[in-house]
Amino acid sequence: METNVNNLRKDSKEINVQRLLIYIYSPNNELEIINRIPKSFLNKYDYEILYIDDAPTDEAYLESYKKIDKLYSLNINFLHNPVRQNYGDNLKLGFEYAIQNNFDFVVLLHGSGDFDPELIEKLILPLGDDNVHMIIGSRFIHNSPFKNLKKSWLKLLGNRLFTSIQNYLLHTTLTDFHSGYRAFKVNTLREIPFRTNDGSYLFDSQIIIQHIIAQKSISEVAIPYYSGKNIYLRNGIKYGIEGLKTTIASKLHKLSIFYKREFDLEPPSEEYSLKLGYVSSHSLAIDRIEPNKRILDIGGGQGRIAKELKQKGCLVTGIDRCELKYKENYSSFYKRDLDFITFDFEIHQFDYVLLLDIIEHLSNPEFFMDTLREQFLLSKPTIIITTPNIAFFITRLQLLFGKFNYGKEGILDKTHKRLFTFKTLRRSLLQCGYQVKTQQGIPAPFPKALGLNIIGKTLLGINRLLIVLSKSLFAYQIYMEVSPTPVVKALLDQTIEKSNQKKQTIVTPN
Repeated sequence: METNVNNLRKDSKEINVQRLLIYIYSPNNELEIINRIPKSFLNKYDYEILYIDDAPTDEAYLESYKKIDKLYSLNINFLHNPVRQNYGDNLKLGFEYAIQNNFDFVVLLHGSGDFDPELIEKLILPLGDDNVHMIIGSRFIHNSPFKNLKKSWLKLLGNRLFTSIQNYLLHTTLTDFHSGYRAFKVNTLREIPFRTNDGSYLFDSQIIIQHIIAQKSISEVAIPYYSGKNIYLRNGIKYGIEGLKTTIASKLHKLSIFYKREFDLEPPSEEYSLKLGYVSSHSLAIDRIEPNKRILDIGGGQGRIAKELKQKGCLVTGIDRCELKYKENYSSFYKRDLDFITFDFEIHQFDYVLLLDIIEHLSNPEFFMDTLREQFLLSKPTIIITTPNIAFFITRLQLLFGKFNYGKEGILDKTHKRLFTFKTLRRSLLQCGYQVKTQQGIPAPFPKALGLNIIGKTLLGINRLLIVLSKSLFAYQIYMEVSPTPVVKALLDQTIEKSNQKKQTIVTPN
């Protein structure tokens, strides 16, 4: 998602703000900034100024109360924190207040005076656009801050460096990632899990990333550059590094390597996207099946694999718990819950059975494999099974450092109920009465995560070479082809039947 720089035109029309919250963050009880908010601006809008006193001493509280009391002509709500909060925690309180009291917009002002309250209207006006959800006051739009920097040049360079790196990682074009002068649409905040954000200054980076992930538009307006006290308190370099780490964590979350709850904004999907054009569980299965075969696709979702096999002349029957939207992909379809499945239709006539990334989702895969085998009687279809390899080297490294992090996709998908290695999967299948015909390792889907480009292809090639050295260590997924051994009951029935047939052929001597 791209962000845009929104410079206001002189002829911009005022918007009809029904409810506007001006939230003052002032940990040191500096409230003089309230007097600098233009009265002409306040007279135009239905506003409320919120200041939450952050559990100071009784003396400081009394001083703040006196300052607020002198501003009786303004609509100010003065609240008191029973427990002292950090920066991000205080912002959560302000946003929660805005949501509960049905404000339309909320703008953040720092009591330290780092940002001009006289420019507050510049931040509010763009929110009148339905396609704009967050405004950042940028100190670097058409500004030359080097003129009056004096000793703050290091902070400036750090800001520019970290902003550039974060823009690169997030595919954005923000000019000032770390400005604290911001305005938000409250309806958008309702959709953003800001309550899970860090309580520190990292909150600022996290809520930008959340807007980006949620595909909410972020605009910027030009403001003057200051090197104020609030910036000094942030310990700029440490804050920048932590913000960069948070950005990297959001990318790892997107790649399903490291789960971060605050970045879990995308709705859950019943099935994964198709992985074709490179070595994957999907491409291996499709390439393995000969044309004009009968296929049973268990857990195949909407039939994306079936659609590919249909082009090879195959007849594909599907089984899944979801409602079928694209009926043309299957020749027939049965809606079933695999955890409690009973086969009320014959399946022994199939040539192949697909269990692609399915058994890890089952509560009792052994029971399912037993039930499945009983249906085949004496037939021996090829069953193709793929599942994540919990012994993949990245998972091992995480365990080495005490991490076991579930995610939305990948090896540690939150919906996975059982985890396997090559050895444990093979042992389980043998115990369920299956013969393992072949097995191989599948590399990580780098092209899916990074694109089918030179980087994705190169990493995929390296991963394939490493699998040759050790598939148990470097295989991202396990690929196995198995076939069921004869079911004892069916074998006994056949034994009795064949024996009776032979007895009838024997001529009894006189």
